[in-house]
Amino acid sequence: MPPLLQLHLLVLLITSTGILGRLIQLPPESIVAWRTLIAAMGALTIARGFRHQPIGLGARRIAILLGVGAIMGLHWICFFAAIKLANISICLAGLATISLFTAFSEPLLTRKPIRPYEVMLGLLVLAGIILIAGFSKGYLAGLMAALAAAVLASIFPVLNRGLVQQGSDPQVMVGWEMVGAFLITLPLIGFRIATGTGGWLPTPTDGGWLLILALVCTVFGHAFHIHLLRRITAYQGNLAFNFEPVYGILAAGFLFGEWHDLHPGFYAGALTIIGANLLHPWLEKRQRRPLSEPSAPSSP
Repeated sequence: MPPLLQLHLLVLLITSTGILGRLIQLPPESIVAWRTLIAAMGALTIARGFRHQPIGLGARRIAILLGVGAIMGLHWICFFAAIKLANISICLAGLATISLFTAFSEPLLTRKPIRPYEVMLGLLVLAGIILIAGFSKGYLAGLMAALAAAVLASIFPVLNRGLVQQGSDPQVMVGWEMVGAFLITLPLIGFRIATGTGGWLPTPTDGGWLLILALVCTVFGHAFHIHLLRRITAYQGNLAFNFEPVYGILAAGFLFGEWHDLHPGFYAGALTIIGANLLHPWLEKRQRRPLSEPSAPSSP
């Protein structure tokens, strides 16, 4: 199966993250804390107990993975905050600006030149977000949280791609990164407990959703994403994840009736984002075409 097709199937799985975030009745940092704690234990148990992979990677490598995990944890906190402040559709639409931020973050972190067509597609996505924001003023706080999540999400796939290409095992990487993500939530949970502004213990129903979120969407989904980064660029991965709003908006409409809360301008923005995704493979093919290849004749 082609890696890009596998990636889109993964996006379908990851789309359920937003739905689970809506169903779980906990503050964002508590959702992330339980998600990452369960995922860390699950990933490291699988790596050591079933796959017999060494999980002691040395202090320097573990520190790097913990740092990447902290970025990931902050991303998820912003992501779930956006859902709580607005709704799934607004959150996922704001998250689609990942491609814009990755067009700059990947070249900066890998010391490669910026590709003009990637910047152009990112700006097209940004135009879609502006359309959405202009017609969704009651959800601006949620949209801002989603944009913060997008900035953070443009960083850690680039870092993970470099780590996995050095030979790191994806399951071990997930385990240590989830430890880092869990640790970053502790000060926020401590503040909520001290001020009495939110709960952190899940109900039995929340516990079931958290297990699905941690083991299926995180342990399997994240490890599979890291595996795919061996064969695709971080930009290709993030641009494919721009389809997550499309799948998520459809799911949120059917499950929660969010269609009734959205203005037609929102859908114009969403279509603009889809257009950026459809343009990407065509522009990438033209960029890679040999210079000796004759160009198509122009129209008279």
